[in-house]
Amino acid sequence: MPARFGTDRLARAIIARYGKDRTFSVPILTMCALAGRLGSGREAWKHVIPLPFELAACPHSWFAALRLPVVSYALPALIAIGQARHHHSPSRNPAARLVRNLTRERTLKVLAGIQPDNGGFLEATPLTSFVTMSLAGSGQVNHPVTKRGADFLVASQRPDGSWPIDTNLATWVTTLAVNALGENSSLLTPHSSQIRSGLLNQQYRAIHPYTHAAPGGWAWTDLPGGVPDADDTAGALLALRKLGPIDDATREAAFAGITWLLDLQNRDGGIPTFCRGWGALPFDQSSADITAHAVRAWMAWFDAVPAHLQRRILDAKRKTLGFFGAARRPDGSWSPLWFGNQHTPDETNLVYGTSRVVRAMTEITLFGEGGVGKPLMTFDARVARELQHIGSNWLLKIQRPDGSWGHGESGAGSIEETALAVDALAFHYDEEMKRARLPNPDSAVEQGVNWLLARVESGEWTKPSPIGFYFAKLWYYEKLYPMIFTVGALNRVAGLLNQSTVTR
Repeated sequence: MPARFGTDRLARAIIARYGKDRTFSVPILTMCALAGRLGSGREAWKHVIPLPFELAACPHSWFAALRLPVVSYALPALIAIGQARHHHSPSRNPAARLVRNLTRERTLKVLAGIQPDNGGFLEATPLTSFVTMSLAGSGQVNHPVTKRGADFLVASQRPDGSWPIDTNLATWVTTLAVNALGENSSLLTPHSSQIRSGLLNQQYRAIHPYTHAAPGGWAWTDLPGGVPDADDTAGALLALRKLGPIDDATREAAFAGITWLLDLQNRDGGIPTFCRGWGALPFDQSSADITAHAVRAWMAWFDAVPAHLQRRILDAKRKTLGFFGAARRPDGSWSPLWFGNQHTPDETNLVYGTSRVVRAMTEITLFGEGGVGKPLMTFDARVARELQHIGSNWLLKIQRPDGSWGHGESGAGSIEETALAVDALAFHYDEEMKRARLPNPDSAVEQGVNWLLARVESGEWTKPSPIGFYFAKLWYYEKLYPMIFTVGALNRVAGLLNQSTVTR
């Protein structure tokens, strides 16, 4: 009895931790069942919620309507884990049992078809591990998917014996670095041609076999397990705009990427990560940070695209304003999808989300509909300015006495969040600086800059904070984030100071 009570409590705790999203709770429970942690035999599998792997046999175009209990990127887990549960504890419903028996081989072929050549699903150790152990634990040790998955895991192990969550974020951090250094073109010039060629070569130019995404997007990596997504596509578009003169190849790639983002826009006006219209779970819904990134990419290329794309961009931008208004929290902040904060009660990172939205709204405000540098106070620009002020005021309100932003009300500031807030607020203070000729020495921006400079001088700016997938309770840190975000923020403020000096 005590042992059974322990397994029941463990299962309930895991399910409660992840809520209705089964993307991680079911894999963790499956791992526990395979390892004997939930008991033995069929009894151990009663805690593992059955996943309808038979749905993977349906046409991909049906997936959004089917409302799968896992997010779009987790189709491999749906198939492999669903089959493991069926193998160890088949449904007592004869109809369901028959359908699953009949679709078993077909869904395994689907799984094999979406597995990259190197065996790593999404280049991710957790997802590939869950798939591999599930197949191996259900009598499929010698299946090609199992073998390729095991090979990937062996090959991706680090020298110290550990594994990363993702093996490679090269495309993502490259675009972040380019955009952080973009105002200092002299630093990029010796490498701009090479970086541009690399980004152009990484654009997907065929329908992706995994998500069936149309051509035109970018993934976070140049490795075969990548999947085109909105955040990386926006980052690549912004970087290409900053990498020197626009040649024909760059223009063609940019038009395709812009169109890809426009086609991804949901009916609510926001931009999801991978697939339009899924929306059943948080990961597949429109998100404020990704939508803000897309808006910035559209604005950056607006003056370089043909008239029909300009019209589409203006229409899409207007829809995003409605989304931002609806997604705003009552306190004036926006919640992001990707990056969390372990020190807040709900683990969201409102500084990240709000700073990204404020930055995008500022660019719409300055842009208006009259072109770069020609701020026309159209209706859209007025709405954007209102949202910009709401978000900026929230950032100002939560700044710490030492000038930083960060880890909840009782924690310390972080490099990443302080840099992002300074970056966003630097634009907010632009008009004030122009009126006063010099920035207010007591401004929040200057306090934030001084806090960042002190960390740069002490060397602390090289120490990253956990800022991972809060929606999946999966935390990681990227060593380049604090440096990239800091350089971007300081470049932004330095540029505004130079403008103020020239004006004076």
